[in-house]
Amino acid sequence: MPFIANFPFFCILITMFGGILTSMVNGKWAFRINTVIITATLVLNGTLLMFLIKDPQYFTFMMGHYPAPWGNEIRFGPLEALMGTVFSFVTLCSLISGKDEVFHDVKPRNLHYFYIMINLLLSSLFALIYTNDLFTAYVFVEINTICACAIVMAKENGKTLAATLRYLIMSLLGSGLFLLSIVLTYDITGQLLMVPAHEAFQRIFATGEYQIPLTIILGLVCVAMAIKSALFPFHTWLSHAHGSATTASSAILSGLVLKGYIIMLIKIIVRVVGLEVVVQLKAVNILFVMAVLAMIIGSLDAIKENHIKRMIAFSSVAQMGYIYMGIGLGNMAGLIVACFHIIVHAITKPMLFSSAGGLASASGHKKDFASLKGAAYRNPIAAAAFLIGSLSMIGIPFFAGFGAKYYLSMAAIGMGAKMWVVLFALAVSTVLNAIYYIRVISIIFSKTEGEVVERHKNAPSYTFAMTVFIIVNVLLGLFYQPVMDVITVGMGLL
Repeated sequence: MPFIANFPFFCILITMFGGILTSMVNGKWAFRINTVIITATLVLNGTLLMFLIKDPQYFTFMMGHYPAPWGNEIRFGPLEALMGTVFSFVTLCSLISGKDEVFHDVKPRNLHYFYIMINLLLSSLFALIYTNDLFTAYVFVEINTICACAIVMAKENGKTLAATLRYLIMSLLGSGLFLLSIVLTYDITGQLLMVPAHEAFQRIFATGEYQIPLTIILGLVCVAMAIKSALFPFHTWLSHAHGSATTASSAILSGLVLKGYIIMLIKIIVRVVGLEVVVQLKAVNILFVMAVLAMIIGSLDAIKENHIKRMIAFSSVAQMGYIYMGIGLGNMAGLIVACFHIIVHAITKPMLFSSAGGLASASGHKKDFASLKGAAYRNPIAAAAFLIGSLSMIGIPFFAGFGAKYYLSMAAIGMGAKMWVVLFALAVSTVLNAIYYIRVISIIFSKTEGEVVERHKNAPSYTFAMTVFIIVNVLLGLFYQPVMDVITVGMGLL
């Protein structure tokens, strides 16, 4: 095994070690150490991705060199490396762009605690992406939950405390259901590693035995991940948590934390249970219905909002619908599109949250629409990022979101009634997306006649991060086919 196959383990290890380092220093040094560590993970994941693009294959890294069923494994290929790279990039840009607001919202004595949680959160996300062990996945799901709640509560006030409690209760419910599914899986198969568990599932399903327990296991996993990723009707906690947290937290929660659970669900569907078994047990049909409802209801909720961050949070509910619709199609093309939309949303939604934070900073840190009138003239770079992010989420050509909607409609061709539902849902959701995003765009670009505009001074780091976000979003909208090719190869090897 080449030395580069150690890189996923290094990413998990150094981010956990970063949590220890940042506990020993003050807020400014915690930010600097955190930035260095996340940059290192970006380099490691990016290097691994380039290696696997040139030579597509899967590696299995055995922890302690103990084979199945006793050992713990990391298993990865092009898909995992791509997701790891995107997660590192988005975390880095979100923290750089949100630095000033973090230092404004979080009390100085708590700043290093915030960055401790960020390090542990990113470590847990890497573990969810790379692990081949179900119980290890559960352990890091719990770490992820604790850290996510902590970065919501870092901005200490009544709203964040209430939002954190809602988040914690719902998230722990999802964690409990996931643990039950793992217990039942181990009871039936005697395996915790994904590949051996898959072989056992295939043998059991072929005999026709344990059909009810298999259905229960799959149902528990799907409901658990739906709760944790805020799929309708389990989404009610999301707008409070994402809307009240400091902007960097909102960006990471919406762009990455929700996606970590969906990646785990896709791995369980393909690598553990098997897509054919999932389709035969009809689980995809339930996810499909919930996805369609999420796309419509999430958008309707966003239309009713007058708070920019809560509006973006409800938009995330609708975008979760797009991802789960791909999964609900029950074919490999749908899963590939779901992975692509994970990347699109992971890049676009943090850019929207970060730009909303910049617009609010230029408006007295107020986030209601009335206070944001004319904010585009006070903070042009934030307005440009919000405009491009909005066009992407609507699905305008040449921006990242267009490719996701196009491939989703293509994946539905030949699926009978599902095809017409997908096309109808895409059309309705696109119109609804346009309504609430164009409304905000018109507000921030409107200006009272004779008003004297005072230009908000952004930190160079904010301008840099938003510029990079914009460039990457446009590049993804123009050159989405190479990304789809990597995902397709990775899914074929999963």
